Amino acid sequence: MPAQLSAADTAWLLVSTALVLLMVPGLALFYGGMVRAKSVLNMLMMSFGCLAAVTVVWVLYGYSLAFAPDAAFGLIGGLQHVGLAGIGPHTLFHTVPASAYVAFQLMFAVVTAALLSGAIADRARFAGWIWFVVAWTTLVYLPIAHWVFAPDGWIATHLHLLDFAGGTVVEINSGASGLALALVLGPRLGFRSDPMRPHSLPLVVLGAGLLWFGWFGFNAGSALAADGSAATALLNTQIAGATAVGGWLFVERRRDGKATTLGAASGAVAGLVAITPACGAVNPIGALLIGLTAGLACSYAVGLKYRLGYDDSLDVAGVHGVGGVTGMLLIGVLATATVTGHARGLLFGGGVGLLVRQAVAVVVIAAYAFGATWLIARTVQRTVGFRAHEDHERTGLDLAVHGETAYELAATHLGHRAVPLGATHPSRPADVVERERA
Repeated sequence: MPAQLSAADTAWLLVSTALVLLMVPGLALFYGGMVRAKSVLNMLMMSFGCLAAVTVVWVLYGYSLAFAPDAAFGLIGGLQHVGLAGIGPHTLFHTVPASAYVAFQLMFAVVTAALLSGAIADRARFAGWIWFVVAWTTLVYLPIAHWVFAPDGWIATHLHLLDFAGGTVVEINSGASGLALALVLGPRLGFRSDPMRPHSLPLVVLGAGLLWFGWFGFNAGSALAADGSAATALLNTQIAGATAVGGWLFVERRRDGKATTLGAASGAVAGLVAITPACGAVNPIGALLIGLTAGLACSYAVGLKYRLGYDDSLDVAGVHGVGGVTGMLLIGVLATATVTGHARGLLFGGGVGLLVRQAVAVVVIAAYAFGATWLIARTVQRTVGFRAHEDHERTGLDLAVHGETAYELAATHLGHRAVPLGATHPSRPADVVERERA
């Protein structure tokens, strides 16, 4: 029987697409608040640049290579949908318009690319970043998306892993790629010696809140239907995010004596990362355990960069990489047939088969993402240039690269009014105004 359009499923997928898009400004604020004030606009631009660059790639050939019928032994899609050919207003993907599915998956690609910017905060040339995003999306994201998300991808066909919303394609991929990027570009000037504290914790918390909100579309929207699977995914997403906050703060309290705002925001993101692959495979207690484990594991993992000497600026590997691995492996332990309909983890009598398949997928995708990203970043560095000039890094990328500053801090207070430098005021001599303008 041919598929028929479902208005309810379509409406939910359209809303979910908008929610995932909201994650991009959420991520921009989350990352922007975590860097120093002199580079906050650069962080915002790196996320918004992905919106433009990845969209063009997706329309021209990205969707086709990721989701068109297989062209090479499960490794990459064909060219049937180049320029979105064959995707019309009446073309269906299951019970929703194909164009809605194209837009939904586009947002996944944008968010994944934007995540990588956190690994190289404060030290990347914007032009080099855009060239890198185009190459990385083409050579890393699209093949992995085909392997896992496309029905004829080799991982989907041979491993039969459980990954409801992208624990491999998005989280482990971005974590391994972020680590490779950080190693290629090297540490920030002053890493381990200069204070590099977040310049605006309110922005961090606001960004984390927007990410949490958008994650409901990211996970529950992956059901592609307004049904019980979407509801289960949404509930599990909330549970894991909440318990991960507790796990992260427990580590902070025990290690540092204080539970911080930054820790709460980071813990929430860690839990949301870990439940991404598992939200459609575990019951609420499983989601609670996954969130708690991710909060504990990621809180410890982010400290490794100081011991090992790599500068993953905003902890992409420590949160998204470790959180993604946590969620993927715990599916092999906590998956229950009451949610999946068939697959069971170790605790529910499923044996080790599922856990082994999940682990193989984790290793293969992490290895490919790391190696390919390393080569792409090295190529960009040797051709168009990737690492920012030392003087620009010291001055701040906002002013040096974009010619702007996020905050106009230079002001002269006269009485109760703040008058920006160069502004006129009846009590200020004209020669003073001219000197300030100069």
